[in-house]
Amino acid sequence: MNQIFKNARSAATALLQLSTEKTDGVLLALADNIVAATDELMKANASDMERMAADNPKRDRLALTPARIADIADGVRAVAALPSPVGNILNQWTRPNGMTITKVSVPFGVIGVIYEARPNVTFDVFALCFKAGSAVLLKGGHEAADTNRAAIAIIRDTLEGAGITADAAILLPDGREATAALLEARDAVDLIIPRGSRSLIDYVREHSRVPVIETGAGVCHTYYHSSGDLATARDIVRNAKTRRVSVCNALDCLIVDRDRLTTLPALCYELSDYGVHIYADEEAYNALDGAYPFLHHATAEDYGREWLDYKMTITTVEGIDEAIDFIARNGSHHSECIVAENREAIARFQRDVDAACVYANVSTAFTDGGQFGFGAEIGISTQKLHARGPMALPEITTYKYLIAGSGQIRS
Repeated sequence: MNQIFKNARSAATALLQLSTEKTDGVLLALADNIVAATDELMKANASDMERMAADNPKRDRLALTPARIADIADGVRAVAALPSPVGNILNQWTRPNGMTITKVSVPFGVIGVIYEARPNVTFDVFALCFKAGSAVLLKGGHEAADTNRAAIAIIRDTLEGAGITADAAILLPDGREATAALLEARDAVDLIIPRGSRSLIDYVREHSRVPVIETGAGVCHTYYHSSGDLATARDIVRNAKTRRVSVCNALDCLIVDRDRLTTLPALCYELSDYGVHIYADEEAYNALDGAYPFLHHATAEDYGREWLDYKMTITTVEGIDEAIDFIARNGSHHSECIVAENREAIARFQRDVDAACVYANVSTAFTDGGQFGFGAEIGISTQKLHARGPMALPEITTYKYLIAGSGQIRS
């Protein structure tokens, strides 16, 4: 593992020499190679899918289709089309003694990314790190082992074909030993980003000696305010819950004002078409009883839970104060939404809710780097230090100060 880390550091140094034109050319070539390797990727992915249980909600994350592969390639092209985040002058000033100070964006160097059953992450993360001038160490989950191996082969072949060291992208070996070594590699790795379940993120945070940016679990709420439009709420809840249940921006809990309980059957009925199981508090349960087929009594453990499945909770509140307090106690600072027509309520919600992304009358499914116009994303940060929300190119660079003068000395 020490040699792997040395190779990545050498690659990071070599990447500093690349022009933006060269970098973008490699990414465009990679996008074409991804599409050309569709059959190869599908075969590898089928092997992974065979090992995963049919009822595992992560199957949707794991599965590739020709359309999804084409979307991955388009995402790589989108990254290539973005301005380079490296070498940008962030600020510049001259001191009274004539000394000029320039703050300029620079690559991190070597970034380690630990992720679970998301084979698209291999391509997305490489594209972003490469565009940002950093080498990347990839530690994928065992669920996507075959797909990840096929993906890294395409990436490394593309790099070598362009005359660039393939060690700009390294897939670490399977097993916990490689993860442990990565987390201990304080002098070799500059940053670690975990993508996955809360248990994975907690493990990385607790055991890493390398700085970590948390891409936190997404416990997402939608608050149906007393002024909310029923049709708008119905569409947002359906989309946020059922579009892709296994992603971090999916809806986990509906918060409903008490005076809107009578509209719950109309709001929720379309969810039954997708087999969504609702775990409701007593008041919401009574409002849905007999009108919704997959209804259960909620327990205290059901709130604050990231379902990643066709399941959700409902809680009843008496106004916006209780709604904001409920989110503060049960949310994960990821994505929260209010459905309301009252402007004061919207302003209050967006001001007081502590989350990376706070929506008004928009599905939380839009918490995504591509949807924000960032190209691909490296994750959704739920912390407040350095990066927050969808992390793309600017968030995976750091900066340094360049100081120039004419012989100034300090007294």
